[in-house]
Amino acid sequence: MSEPIHTAPDDPDVAGLRPFELAFPGPLRDALVAAVLSGAKTSTTGLVADYEHAGDPLPRPGEHTAVIDSTGRAVAVIETTDVRVVPLADVDLQHALDEGEGYTTVAHWRSTHERFWHGPEMRAALGDPGFTVDDSTPVVLERFRLLADLR
Repeated sequence: MSEPIHTAPDDPDVAGLRPFELAFPGPLRDALVAAVLSGAKTSTTGLVADYEHAGDPLPRPGEHTAVIDSTGRAVAVIETTDVRVVPLADVDLQHALDEGEGYTTVAHWRSTHERFWHGPEMRAALGDPGFTVDDSTPVVLERFRLLADLR
């Protein structure tokens, strides 16, 4: 989950910041990063299992992180404004809407996320080829705001 940030080592905007990586490098990450940069995306959802497997701490309100694009470059700095850990069944419509991906229902949000979480890349990242989610799966609901566009 956390890889080194590829930017000038003396760049004061990202020095010491933890990377904020959405999805995996490729078209989905590119679309999600663009949504962050446009201001459309102000929330995201992660699996507690992913944080645990990677040995990464959960995000904390007030934390600044560097948004990483598909090339590994830091393109923005965001500030986490709220973090909740809830069962998957408790994700609400406002959170889904604020993900900025055009969801209009929680059911649509969930089906898209389940496809991603059940996909081969996520299962490989978790080291579990049979990984699945259900209503009780703990997820991390993170809200954030864009502080700096570094492009």
